[in-house]
Amino acid sequence: MEGSLLAQTKRLLRQFDLQARKGLGQHFLIDGEVLRLIASAAELTPADVIVEVGPGLGVLTRELAQQAGRVIAIELDNKLAALLRQTLASFNNVTIINDDVLQIEPGALLKEQKVSSLYKVVANLPYYIASPVLRHFLEASAKPQTIMVMVQKEVAEAIVAKAGDMSLLSVSVQFYGEPRIISYVPAQCFYPAPKVDSALLRIDLYPQPAVAVTDEGSFFDLVRAGFAAPRKQMVNSLAQGLGQAKTEILPLLERANIVSQRRAETLTLEEWARLWRVFEERKDANR
Repeated sequence: MEGSLLAQTKRLLRQFDLQARKGLGQHFLIDGEVLRLIASAAELTPADVIVEVGPGLGVLTRELAQQAGRVIAIELDNKLAALLRQTLASFNNVTIINDDVLQIEPGALLKEQKVSSLYKVVANLPYYIASPVLRHFLEASAKPQTIMVMVQKEVAEAIVAKAGDMSLLSVSVQFYGEPRIISYVPAQCFYPAPKVDSALLRIDLYPQPAVAVTDEGSFFDLVRAGFAAPRKQMVNSLAQGLGQAKTEILPLLERANIVSQRRAETLTLEEWARLWRVFEERKDANR
């Protein structure tokens, strides 16, 4: 299967006079086992609406179309979008959209396509766009039920990190859903092979965020400030990130029961929420 997928990939690139575009981070999946793993881990059913980001040559799109009810594939590359319209013409449940996914509001897309607002995102994401795409769907008003993506191994490991190794990225994802690594995928499963290995990551979204905050914008402003200088103590990092004096920050950390010498990567989501509430209370008192 691997050999035939590699041959098929090279044939399509030749036939349509295409090359993998480095600038768009194009690496085409040529491993049939990985392809089937993505489809099975996404638990596809004929009732599913799938939004696929960066379908490339359509190898995964074809697999998805055979198992899901509807596939909406968003491809930025004009030439690849034209190729997909041609090679997937026999599938009446596939729609190809030639656009930048970050410019498309998921709710509006589903409405325009006249499909259910329950959907899953499945994608072999170019590395450079992985974090913005995840954020785009996690923060959307119409959120997916599940996100199943192939990302750089280090990015996947950063996303699933526990308190002690947290980052702005892990807090941002775990606020909305539960991420887990399904499998690691070696570089040679792609053509051309990237310089790093990948991981298949599944995020199951919660009906409500993991912690109760009434203003997600100000919550993430605080978290961003906390990670402004991640290797510094919280008091210093927050003072730097918020542009406030340490003497203003110290009593707030104390009130939230967070030792000022701790570092941002050690805080749990619950502790971030508690700290945010203390900051909000101060804001309200100063109004």
